[in-house]
Amino acid sequence: MMTHRERMLATLRGEPTDRLPMVPRLDIWYKGNKAKGTLPDKYRNATLKEILLDLDVGYHTAIPDYNIYGDSLDIVDRALGLWGTDTLPWKHSFRNIKRNISYCGDTTKVEYITPYGNITTATVFDESMRKAGITISHVSEKAIKSVADYEAVGYIFENIEIQPNYEYLAEFKEYVGDLGVICGRAAQGSPMHEILHELMPYDQFFYAYYDHEEELKKLAGQMTPYYEQVLDVTIKSPADWIYSGANYDVQITWPAFFAGHILPYLSTAVDKAHAGGKFLMTHTDGENKSLLPYYSQAKFDIADSICPAPMTSHTLAEIRAAFDGQITIWGGIPAVSVLESSMSDYEFDKFIDDLFLQMGKGDHLILSIADTAPTAMKFSRLERIIKIAKEFGPVNP
Repeated sequence: MMTHRERMLATLRGEPTDRLPMVPRLDIWYKGNKAKGTLPDKYRNATLKEILLDLDVGYHTAIPDYNIYGDSLDIVDRALGLWGTDTLPWKHSFRNIKRNISYCGDTTKVEYITPYGNITTATVFDESMRKAGITISHVSEKAIKSVADYEAVGYIFENIEIQPNYEYLAEFKEYVGDLGVICGRAAQGSPMHEILHELMPYDQFFYAYYDHEEELKKLAGQMTPYYEQVLDVTIKSPADWIYSGANYDVQITWPAFFAGHILPYLSTAVDKAHAGGKFLMTHTDGENKSLLPYYSQAKFDIADSICPAPMTSHTLAEIRAAFDGQITIWGGIPAVSVLESSMSDYEFDKFIDDLFLQMGKGDHLILSIADTAPTAMKFSRLERIIKIAKEFGPVNP
């Protein structure tokens, strides 16, 4: 019998496996229910790894736990997309930048002092978020408020240095063992994507893209050395797969934007990862209508968190046909299907039976609930999906 790790790697290479790999993302479900005391009775005192072993499923490592860090100062730059957590393969430091940091309850405010003006940010991480199993704080004040902030933000990124941070990742790889592969989180899909996703509110970015496109391109250019440093350090880490880019959606990263500002960087990242002996994964968790052809052009290896209808417009069969065995799907099961508030038991059974028919031979597919198993998941539905996956039989591409 193959191990979960062997099964995932064989699936990625298009090789036969003894069964469909099932690697559900359960970290948020686990943390949320653990905090509320609502884990299933048999798992009341279990670790997440113990639950995975009992269910006989793989360990989902694509999304790092952003709340594992050595010092509170490690995470104060989160609003810039700079995480100082132990779970990432890189850490950052600043040259020529002074920060004023203040705390008010669950809110952290940071002021960055630069020769081109000061930049302020604020993040929130409260008890309700912790009880929900969330590990990513909310950015309540973005760094860029207007075009007047571009030079200061560009200066900040020009004065970032990236250092390797491999100790935790190496230990985690040993801990996970044969249960899965280890993903190393790099940055967003490109510097311009980082501006859109991390540094500005979406609506403000769209106006700026129309009114100040050249200024945005200049800022993206100033951020490019940082982006490349992060990618290079991540590729050299103990990670098996490199995670670069996330949160695409046809309305936010529309086709022309994706083609012009993400595709070139993502393609280069794929080439660099392959040259370093690593696979590249990107987090395709939104509405992928009209974006699928660009994914194929990028030639990345894994499309993580593919979420089909009814949460998006494409069926799983349509997405598989578009990828044509060139991209491995990690996901495929929409989160609403495991919620009683969204589907009755009858509707769930009918939906899951049809979903498995859409899998065809089952090649290039690692099953998971996309984006993640919700805390309110009906656990028996997960058990049923696991049972059907095991009964699917061997996969012969």
